[in-house]
Amino acid sequence: MPDIARLSAAELVGLYRRKQLSPVEAARAAFGRIAACDGAVNAFCLVDEEGARAAARASEERWRRGEPLGPVDGVPATIKDLVLTRGWPTRRGSKTTDDQPSEEDAPPAARLRESGAVLIGKTTTPELGWKGVTDSPLTGITRNPWNTRMTPGGSSGGAAAACALGMGTLHLGSDAGGSIRIPAGFTGVFGHKPSFGRVPTYPPNPNHTLAHAGPMTRTVGDAALMLNVLARPDARDWFALPYEERDYRVGLEGGVAGLRLAFSPTLGGARVDPEVAERVAGAVRVFEELGARVEEADLGIGNTEKIFWTIYFGAAAALVAGIPAEKHSLIDPGLIEVAREGAAIPLLDFVRASVTERAAAGRQMKLFHQAYDLLLTPMLPIPAFEAGKEAPGEGRPGRWVKWTPFTYPFNLTGQPACSVPCGFTSGGLPVGLQIVGPMHADALVLRAARAFESARPFAMPEGPREG
Repeated sequence: MPDIARLSAAELVGLYRRKQLSPVEAARAAFGRIAACDGAVNAFCLVDEEGARAAARASEERWRRGEPLGPVDGVPATIKDLVLTRGWPTRRGSKTTDDQPSEEDAPPAARLRESGAVLIGKTTTPELGWKGVTDSPLTGITRNPWNTRMTPGGSSGGAAAACALGMGTLHLGSDAGGSIRIPAGFTGVFGHKPSFGRVPTYPPNPNHTLAHAGPMTRTVGDAALMLNVLARPDARDWFALPYEERDYRVGLEGGVAGLRLAFSPTLGGARVDPEVAERVAGAVRVFEELGARVEEADLGIGNTEKIFWTIYFGAAAALVAGIPAEKHSLIDPGLIEVAREGAAIPLLDFVRASVTERAAAGRQMKLFHQAYDLLLTPMLPIPAFEAGKEAPGEGRPGRWVKWTPFTYPFNLTGQPACSVPCGFTSGGLPVGLQIVGPMHADALVLRAARAFESARPFAMPEGPREG
């Protein structure tokens, strides 16, 4: 049998069903990987070995009786530390929070628990998830498995590092500006940002209409399986889409032959590292080889950076305003600066960005997808940079939004988008391809990602690599 910790969720469940493996063994393997690897990458801020082993034993008994709770019963899973999880504190990477256990599960954690997933711990995030890398005053610096000198990205960087190294099988991330896709792109795992409202969330925060929760996995099939669970309804989220009782694995092998794909190599002018551009162009050619019709196209939505930062920085101001003033000295200085900028945004500018300008971008993308089934772009314009920095280079201006031009436009429009690993730089760092679909077309995005995965299987590191 191959390394248990590296088996997919589908493989684990198949072995449980045939009585060839126990959830107890899978949990033991996950904790073995945590013991061996997490000291180098700092992916976890909480590990609950006792609780997970008890859950695994209960799952083992259900499988013995042939009565699993759901499609992921007994599969080791992690929760990002922005998500309420019953019995665990939610610290959000902040010294301003306390360690009181939550009395309830947020919808994604509830759905995983109800389906029998074995929750093994919480993964690291920057403070309140505010930036595109993962370091915080509370938990320190999280590192990239492919080169521990580099960042895994963020804000779901802990989930990505855990995923790449086999420290759990299913990983819950969140994405209000790229926070699933950025770390997926930097670490070579698969990350899917579902259509807005596809996965119910609660409680809301000022970023709520930008924020999506979704799967981070080592295979596309596992992401589809996890989405089946996460997309189940929860009445606490009044933004949630009507529930569709469907299996996202059905049709996953349908391929891309005959699809009309647009390729935007710069999304209107982003500067892309030459090696990244070359790997992404090679990935686009794979889609042509698989029978898709691909052409370069302009989205026509213009520069959405100002729209995004107006909304996002305004939300940061509201987040910080909710923290007692006497605790502000404990907060990440970068978040304080962003909150101050957000607080200075005129109300009319905030409303204009949130309503009129955002609606125009969304409308343009709906029109764009009248001509194209899917959009392909680089996931990021650069490979991973040094851990502990908010932005690459020395003295490079701007906050994290400046180096993520391919991510946040699709939080504004609410569209489904995923990051698929498509190669490595000469320095051995992963490169990601982004696949974007029309609103509600999650199944099509996953299908295209699976077609690429089949043609170019993903690689994962054996263990953390020192730079």
